[in-house]
Amino acid sequence: MGLVLPLAAALMLAWIPQVTWGRSLSHVTPRCLANCSSHHILVSSSSREIAVTVKKMADCSAEFRTDFLRVLQSRRKVVKDALLVEHGKPIEHPFYQKDPPLPSKEAMETCPRKEIEGFQEKLVQQNLYLTTEEGEQGRLPVLILSLKDEAHKRKPAIVFLHSSYVCKEWLRPLLEAYASRGYISIAIDARYHGERAHTNTTYIDALVSAWRKGDTMPFIFDTVWDLIKLADYLVERDDVDPARIGITGESLGGMHAWFAAAVDARYSVAVPIIGVQGFRWAIDNDKWQARVDSIKPPFEAARIDLGKSSIDKEVVEKVWDRIAPGLDSKFDAPYSVPVIAPRPLLILNGAADPRCPLPGLKAPEESTAEAYKNSGSAEKFKVIAEPGIAHQMTSTMVKEASDWFDRFL
Repeated sequence: MGLVLPLAAALMLAWIPQVTWGRSLSHVTPRCLANCSSHHILVSSSSREIAVTVKKMADCSAEFRTDFLRVLQSRRKVVKDALLVEHGKPIEHPFYQKDPPLPSKEAMETCPRKEIEGFQEKLVQQNLYLTTEEGEQGRLPVLILSLKDEAHKRKPAIVFLHSSYVCKEWLRPLLEAYASRGYISIAIDARYHGERAHTNTTYIDALVSAWRKGDTMPFIFDTVWDLIKLADYLVERDDVDPARIGITGESLGGMHAWFAAAVDARYSVAVPIIGVQGFRWAIDNDKWQARVDSIKPPFEAARIDLGKSSIDKEVVEKVWDRIAPGLDSKFDAPYSVPVIAPRPLLILNGAADPRCPLPGLKAPEESTAEAYKNSGSAEKFKVIAEPGIAHQMTSTMVKEASDWFDRFL
């Protein structure tokens, strides 16, 4: 099954339940508002005027997704019409691009789980590979955990996305906890991570190469392409309820979850953790340093290539534009996060996180809250900034995410 039909159908069908319910039905992003007749969504008693309003809002949302898909497709090598699936084996020695000690798993291990006698014997593990495009990085490693089910019922599924330099196996405490509660738990290796990496610098090398050559988008966007293809696969599985697929991730994984939910409405509930941020706000307010320092080599390469004595605002802008076009402009948080409405969205950040500065969330939070209010779904959007927490996923965040999925998925 190819990408075009399933994704196109999802984008169109995303609007049908709202029309049926007869609510104010939709939202616009700040950029789209400029193209609409008013800066407020007005709902008339006239069914014809309501239909016109809905069409305008749907057009705005579709415009964002079309633009974003165009960027994603611009750097694909060859897109296969058929999604190839290959069965694999469990990974005995997961590859981490970090020197010991690795980050703590303590927060993940606090995730609520159901105590089941003989749990490990009842746990089913699948290792798969999906071909999302030509080339080595087009082979997507997938790990799926679920409980044996004699009734063969469709179940809710959640995709979990790891942070930088680790891999899908790192997420096993979360995968097992959710599987114990009846979810199908899925994790992937992001581009240039895990099975898609070969050295401790594979990811960083890819970022530098993207700056120099401009032929890949290893920071966020290439993995979002994989997540679209993953959704193609998941909706066809006999054990997955295609209307109940959630997505979450930490740090880099939080950014992957954010953009995947924005571009693909088949992800029906989203919980990005320490990922959502304002890239343009950080540049304009001189708060880009912590984010840049987390992946500094491509910025240092750009500094040298541009003949600069130090990394400055211009260097940051040029790198983002090269390795993730539109990230600090038309695809930034104030424009991409509202597109997720009216699907349930929980944003979890640390209030003291220098990589995702809290003031930079003000504009996207306001535009997104308005989108959910205008779609009659205000209760489906929430932002929690945990006091005193920097760039760290905490047990509180893990519990909040768990409660959100239990409530809405």
